[in-house]
Amino acid sequence: MDDYALPFWIYLGVLSVLVGGAMKKILASHLGSAPPLVAWLGATVLVERLWAFCLPAALLLLLLLLLLLLGLVCCLSAAGRTGPPAAALPAHGKAVLITGCDSGFGNATAKYLDAIGFEVFATVLDLSGDGARELRRTCSPRLTLLQVDITQPQQVQQALMDTKAKLGLKGLWGLVNNAGVCVNFGDIELSLMSNFRGCMDVNFFGTLSVTKSFLPLLRQAKGRIIAISSPAGDQPFPCLAAYGASKAALNLLINTLRHELEPWGVQVSTILPSSFKTGQSSNHAYWEWQHKQLLQSLPPALLEDYGEDYLMETKELFQSYASQANPDLSPVTDAVVRALLSPRPQVRYLAGPGVGLMYFIHSYCPFSVSSRFLQKLFLKKKLMPRALRRRSGFELNLSLHNNNNNNNNEEEEEEEQEEEQEQEQEKLK
Repeated sequence: MDDYALPFWIYLGVLSVLVGGAMKKILASHLGSAPPLVAWLGATVLVERLWAFCLPAALLLLLLLLLLLLGLVCCLSAAGRTGPPAAALPAHGKAVLITGCDSGFGNATAKYLDAIGFEVFATVLDLSGDGARELRRTCSPRLTLLQVDITQPQQVQQALMDTKAKLGLKGLWGLVNNAGVCVNFGDIELSLMSNFRGCMDVNFFGTLSVTKSFLPLLRQAKGRIIAISSPAGDQPFPCLAAYGASKAALNLLINTLRHELEPWGVQVSTILPSSFKTGQSSNHAYWEWQHKQLLQSLPPALLEDYGEDYLMETKELFQSYASQANPDLSPVTDAVVRALLSPRPQVRYLAGPGVGLMYFIHSYCPFSVSSRFLQKLFLKKKLMPRALRRRSGFELNLSLHNNNNNNNNEEEEEEEQEEEQEQEQEKLK
């Protein structure tokens, strides 16, 4: 024991600091109980492998017990945090505005909140569209439909006046910023500047416009602001730069709002969904249209560098990924309800399978590991751009040519050596 006392306690101190810091970050990130458990198991295996050959059994057992205790505390804390609120606030009498209710999360959330007693104001792009008709058919008379394009300030202001007129002196309890678009997929070099502006106009500036307009009503009720964002705003998903950049801007906006509105009693949450079937993502014609638009917009030289087959593979991979998305939107709608009715709403809600593990890998693994994880999980590309394939082929041919030349030179040298040996033998004779 004495021989190992000093290095053991040094190691134990460093390990405690590192594990404690990691657990603090995990708890602050609201990752749930599964990722901390995975982290603890990984740490246990690693420590066992590293120290099994240089620590006595008693010290190794003590170290493993320490890891067990840390893992148990972390899991219990996470379980206590992510469970249902002990006493949820009542939904009756509370008004909520939801943007982007034509389909997807917005449509499902509007129906769910109406069913549990909220007074819902649902914005749609088209009052005569399928989504609006479905809401009229399935929801109670409490639900109010508003035709709003959030990129048009006049329509946002009209929605504000209509909402005020119906609420009277009552404030607005909740604003669910759901409206969003992903206007293209593809490498940054292949994306038009208009694609980036289109995403920013809706996902960032549109959300900012709605939030600023309705803030007086939210401050009056000391209510809640909820933004449905995306992991693409925090992690570099391949071929989603335009969408991801707009969501990154949204995340920073929401985090800043959280600090600024705290003195007013307004609480702000972000919901980060995993992959779900929403909007046009499951529509085959949508992907074909996207692909056609991309081909028509590219300069011939750029298309030649990347190749039509490279673009086709990207489209097919996105289609495959979308077809495997989860059709059950309840994890997101449940998260919205928790953010609206919890006495102490979380800063972030990770909604859907796999998203917690994704954030854990992004936060705690080396960049090379997290980057490879995203590549393998999201886009399993096999083709390189055409220009790179040609260059690789040229270099391969050049390498083969050089090898052949080297082989020929070696054969010539061997023949010369044999001739010299024969000449020497003749002289000796």
